Order: sequence, then C-alpha cells, then structure tokens
Amino acid sequence: MSASALRLIRCRRLSTVVVPGLNKVLRWKDLRKVAKVTGAVVLGGCLFITYEVAALDKAVTIDTSAILQEKYKSYIYLRTSPSDERDNLAAGLTHKTRRELHKAARRFLEISSRLLLQSLDERLSHVDADPHEVALWVLLKRTQSDSRAVRLQAVQELAQNHHWQDYQYQTAAQVIDQRTAVGLARTPRVDLRFFLPPPALPDLDDGFSAEDGLRQLLASLPQSEVDQCVQYFTSLALRESTQSLAAQRGGLWCFGGNGLPYAQSLTSVPSEKVESFCLQALVQHSKVQSHCDHIVSNGGLMLLQRVYQLRSDSQKIQRNIVRIIGNLALNDSAHKAIVQSGWVSVLAEVMQSPHVMQASHAARALANLDRETVKEKYQDGVYVLHPQTRGNQPIKADVLFIHGILGAAFKTWRQRDRSALDEGNNIDYGDDYTECWPKSWLAADCPNLRVLSVEYDSHLSDWMAKCPAENQRKSLASRSRELLNKLKMAGVGDRPVVWVAHSMGGLLVKKMLIDASEDPDMQELLKNTKGILFYSVPHHGTFMAEYSVNVRYLLFPSIEVRELCKDSPALRDLNENFLNVAKEGEIKVLSFAETLPTNIGPMIKILVVPAQSANIGIGDLIEVDVDHLSICKPEKKESFLYKRSLQFIQETLKNSIGH
Repeated sequence: MSASALRLIRCRRLSTVVVPGLNKVLRWKDLRKVAKVTGAVVLGGCLFITYEVAALDKAVTIDTSAILQEKYKSYIYLRTSPSDERDNLAAGLTHKTRRELHKAARRFLEISSRLLLQSLDERLSHVDADPHEVALWVLLKRTQSDSRAVRLQAVQELAQNHHWQDYQYQTAAQVIDQRTAVGLARTPRVDLRFFLPPPALPDLDDGFSAEDGLRQLLASLPQSEVDQCVQYFTSLALRESTQSLAAQRGGLWCFGGNGLPYAQSLTSVPSEKVESFCLQALVQHSKVQSHCDHIVSNGGLMLLQRVYQLRSDSQKIQRNIVRIIGNLALNDSAHKAIVQSGWVSVLAEVMQSPHVMQASHAARALANLDRETVKEKYQDGVYVLHPQTRGNQPIKADVLFIHGILGAAFKTWRQRDRSALDEGNNIDYGDDYTECWPKSWLAADCPNLRVLSVEYDSHLSDWMAKCPAENQRKSLASRSRELLNKLKMAGVGDRPVVWVAHSMGGLLVKKMLIDASEDPDMQELLKNTKGILFYSVPHHGTFMAEYSVNVRYLLFPSIEVRELCKDSPALRDLNENFLNVAKEGEIKVLSFAETLPTNIGPMIKILVVPAQSANIGIGDLIEVDVDHLSICKPEKKESFLYKRSLQFIQETLKNSIGH
C-alpha cells in the first residue's frame, strides 16, 4: 500500500517494532518520528493506538499474520521495499511534524476517553473525529459486550458494512476475538479480509513428507475406544503407506489391501492415495473425544493445514480434512487450538464455495464452533443444508432427508443428473438445475425450515477390502440407534419434523420411529413427527430373489438383503409395528412409486420396487414414470415430483411454518 495509507495498530503495552531487513529493533519513540496518531481506543483492557505514516518515500505493507507475535512477543512486523535509505526512516521529517504527532495523540486519547465514558447507544456526531473510523472501534468494542444481543448486532453490522478501507479490515482482523471471528465466518457474504490468514507453516525436515506426518500421527493414536472397523482400516492405511514406498521404487501398487495389483508410474499418485487412506482413518478416529485430544496435542491441526494446502486440486481430500475439523469442533476444549491454527479463515472461504458438498462440510464445522448462537452439535454425517449461516429468520420446523443404501447426503438429492438429461433428446435443464434441491429449491420456498440431510456409511471407506465387523454395522437396529443419538444431539424433536426418505432409507425411518416409541428420552421426537414422505421404499420387499446374488448385492449390499424378499417376516413385522405408531401419532404419509425399470449394467433392467411394495397401507400412493434412482431427483422446479413433495411438506407443517 502507499505510504500515506499505512495504518499501524499498537497495544499500549507494547514497546518495540521489528522491521525485517533493518537488523535492528525500532522503538516506539522512533516510530513517532515517522508517524502520527490517527485513532485510539481501549479494547479488552488494552489501549490500541492507530498510527499513520506521515512521510515515507517507499511502499510499506503490514504483515497481518503477526497478530500472534503481537500478543505473545510484543512485536508488530513491518515490511519495506528494498532501499538504500531504509536505515534512515526518520530522514526529512521536520520538528513541526513531530509537534503535530503529539497534538494528534492527545486529541485522540481525549476522544477515546469520552467514547468509553458514554453509553454506546449515544449519537457520536459531536465527536471530533472521522465517523467512519470511530464506527469501526465502537463496533469492535460492542463485540465484547456483556450483552449477547449487543454482541450479535455488532457482528452483523461489522459484516454488513462493505465500505471499510483495507487497513480497517486488517485492523479488525488483528483485534477480533475467537467468538467474533466465528460469528463473522457464519455471516452471509462476509468479506474474507476480516480473517487472518493461516500462520506460516514450518519447513519440513529433509526427507519428511506430509504423508510421513499423517502416517506418524495415525500411528500415535490409541486403538482403544474404537470399533473393529476403525482398527482394521487404521492398520490398513499404515500398511498401504509402506506399500506406497515400494510402489515408487518398483512401479507396482496394491490398491486397498485386497491384493489387486495396479501398475503405477513413478509419480505422486500413490502418495496422494495413501494420504487419502490416512485421512479416512483419521475421520474415524476424530469421532472419539479422547482421540481428538491426541490429534490436537500431536500437531494434527497444523499438519492438516499443510495437506489441505498441498492438495488444493483434490476436493475429496480437502473435504475429508474439513470433515475432521468438524469432528474436532464437537469438543469445546479444541476450539482455541482450531482458531489459532488458522482454520476459521479457511472455513469462511469454503463456506462461500458454489459446491454444496464443500460448503456444507464447512458449515457444519463452523456451526460446531459457534457456541454463541448454536446450541445443537452436529455429529459426523449430520449436515445442515439450510440455514448454513446466521440469520434473522426464525426456524419453526425441521425436514430430514434420509438416503438409501449406496446413497449419500448430497448426491441422492441432486436434481436429475445432467448426463441423463443430455441423453434424453437434448432436454434443456436450464437455470433450474442445481446440485441439491433440498438446499436450493426447498430452502427458498420454505425459508423458516431447518433442512437436514443425514449420511451413514454404506462402506466405511473407499477401500474395497471388507471390514470383518461391517455386517454388525449395517444392521437396521444398529443404524437406528446410532442415528437417533446423533439426531438428538442436533436438536431434532424440539420442533415439528417431516421425514423424507428414499428406498431403504424409509425402512430406517420406520425403525427409528419404532425405537423412539419405546424410549422415554425420545418421546418428543415421536410426538413432533408430523409427516413422512417415502420415495420408492420397499415396505413389502422386492423380487430381488429372482435375480442373481451379484445383482441383489449391487443394489442392497447389506445383511438386510436376505430380509428383502417379497413378504419376508422381518419386513412384515417392521411395517405392522410402524403402522401402529403412525396411526397412534396421526402421522401423515405420502408415498411415490416408480413405474420404469432401472438399468443395472448394460444387460439388465429391473423394476426395483414395484408399486404394490411401495404401498405402505396408509396415506396416498402416487405412481410416477421414473426409475428407482430418479424417483427422488426431480428434473426441475416445475416438475410434478417437486411440486407435490413441496405441497405435502407445507400442508403437513402449515400450523408451524405459517403456510
């Protein structure tokens, strides 16, 4: 920046400035020779003085990442462009300039004193200072008010004022505390200059890579308190690291520990794959509170920063890293370390990503960090699609989306796939196409809803090798217990609820409501369940027994496969018990059924869930000319599937959301 625009912010406790390249410490009394005071205010028990360089014939910039040094080492860092005269910063300044400096300092100290003695709500028009400058300091002070309402309003006004100068953003970035930084990050369209960039990463020792760091961190974690699958995949990740080294030497690599050799050239691909394996194992470890403490204390936060920056071209790796940060943020004791390691600025930037998966992972992490406005905690696999930021819109009800086996929290609820639309006689999907219709269409039509999407692992990770304990993990009973606990932590049941489920996700919803009816702690969830929307749910099983084992497991790769045969006793009992719960609770039901077969590979077409199986026995059943995968993916906002689904949600919640 130009010399005339330079602003320095100094705490009164500080006494020195380090100017890199000068090989000396510049005392504040020396700084007074080259700068004048333009502002002063007491904040957090410390007097901050803003200086402006009065005359300096060179470009000067501020290293805003120096806030930690400022706090703990009493230094502010300046950078000057190379100059033969850099050892003579005070050259050319007159005695008159120095007198003006002292006069300005006295005037602004007097102004600050008057401001601090007044009520913050008084008008400041009589103050002899730049109103724009004063407004920033007043808002910064309000962010530390004892009143929560005052703090929230101050954060909102800070973010909504888009006329701050660049140096003012830098000033704010150095002053705001952890609570304010998280609040700003959760404000819509916040200016990213409010956040200090991540701290500089230390250089790695020769021969020590980020992959080595991940492997070392993973090996340092205890194997207690984790299930057999986490232990299995942790050992697998560590084994793959060793195989990766061999691959780089020999050009052959074993993918996923399943014995299938893949020829690899001597590139970075094996290393990146191993990093991905390690991160997936760390995701599982980060779900255990005691393991989170180990990850933080062993330098995991800065290591993850390094990998995040190195793998900027891999959305999947970055997404898994943010997922880990979201899990760590469930522990209040880790919040300070997360903020100090620079993750708030990263999460704030990712929140503004146009990609729904990236933004939703960051939104979850920031919500878990925001103890000012968020009382709920979002465990791994529970994502808020709306609202992802702070807002003034009151939330009156919840809509929960539960995918089926082989589905996911985001991809199951996409609009009709673009590739499918392109193949269908060049249909124009136009401006209506977005990545996730619950996040875009439903949130716009019902802004006072909280829209949640739940994800549970069909496979623990991307490894093809199967975990010895995965059968137990995939039972409806174990999934039901796990998800009920997660939803309770997320506050589901505190307000009216509508469930939206696809395929076997509907069986899971029925099981959860049956379990809730038998649990005294879950009665509010059952009482507040107002409606369920089923998309092609096999209430009475399928004809899958007529097809080969390979086809059955391709569609339903779980132990429930043997229970999905037409009219199986397990499904019959599940449905009868659910109907009793639904009728007693007067739960409204709407079911959609597919009428077109689904392509399973190039040779097989199957009607996965016939209409008679999709008919639960209560509520309306609507048959739609789509296949099993498209039944929950409306083509556009004007399509019948979306409009009828929206109508059901609005009518079911009309007494709660004002429609």
